[in-house]
Amino acid sequence: MDRKIIIGSRGSKLALLYAQKAKDKIIEGLNLSDEQVIIKTITTKGDQVQDRRLSEVGGKGLFSSSIENELKEKKIDIAVHALKDMPAIETKGLRTDTFLERTDSREILIANEKKKINELKENAIVGTSSYRREFQIKKLRSDVSCKLIRGNVDTRIKKLREGLYDAIVLSYAGIKYLNLDKEISEIFSTDQIIPSAGQGIIALQCRDDDNDIIKVLKKINHKDTYMRAHIERNILKVLEGDCETAIGAHSIIEGDKITVEAELFSLDGSQIFYEKKSGNIDMFKEIGTEVGNSLKIKSNNSYKK
Repeated sequence: MDRKIIIGSRGSKLALLYAQKAKDKIIEGLNLSDEQVIIKTITTKGDQVQDRRLSEVGGKGLFSSSIENELKEKKIDIAVHALKDMPAIETKGLRTDTFLERTDSREILIANEKKKINELKENAIVGTSSYRREFQIKKLRSDVSCKLIRGNVDTRIKKLREGLYDAIVLSYAGIKYLNLDKEISEIFSTDQIIPSAGQGIIALQCRDDDNDIIKVLKKINHKDTYMRAHIERNILKVLEGDCETAIGAHSIIEGDKITVEAELFSLDGSQIFYEKKSGNIDMFKEIGTEVGNSLKIKSNNSYKK
């Protein structure tokens, strides 16, 4: 590269760890020096609005749009995102087609006195900002009350310790990156809670006409994660999934077979539509689309009754 590469990232501790991971991979993959890759922090609307659900103030795009604008204006070369926080439909002129190796997609519970979900007191208050997590937790404990919680991981844990909540639900990936494993009360299996599509995946985005950066990103793309990201995201694309749409989607690869399962909740969480499908890994995009279409048909038929 005959130019410095500028990576754009949110300014939270976790987001900067993701950006550093991307920087390290680029340096390693292209044998560059530390000075040739720069991380630029960008404040997003999602970071500024902390007292309401994202769905009430613009959806997932609140975390990505500010960074994407810098990308479109050529102020940065690569945007780093947590894939689960990105809208399903790609922004025109940009491409998100590079993914670092997935860490862990599961959900975890952090509770006072290290209690597990079944040990929480009756009508316990569980903090989450996600309708999906709220509906899934209520499948495990129908009596609990879910209460909105926003902010970075440290802020959420602080609110828990202050007694505002009895427990909070977070992604295992973020906890691992922050070395906060000691805080975990319970790790939910994907059978208990199907995570958000793309959870645990760092996505790298660039302009679709920046051929130099596209070549750079191809060198660090993780093949299995690439397929898992697309199969899960294609479900969202069919369902137009955003913060208001409560969808869980998770895939695994075994040999030359890829399997994906997904669940879609009705708006009030009272109905659950489930689909699981396996096939050859070469068909990963098509399988995701098929699962999305199947869930769409099931939910539409239910609403017609």
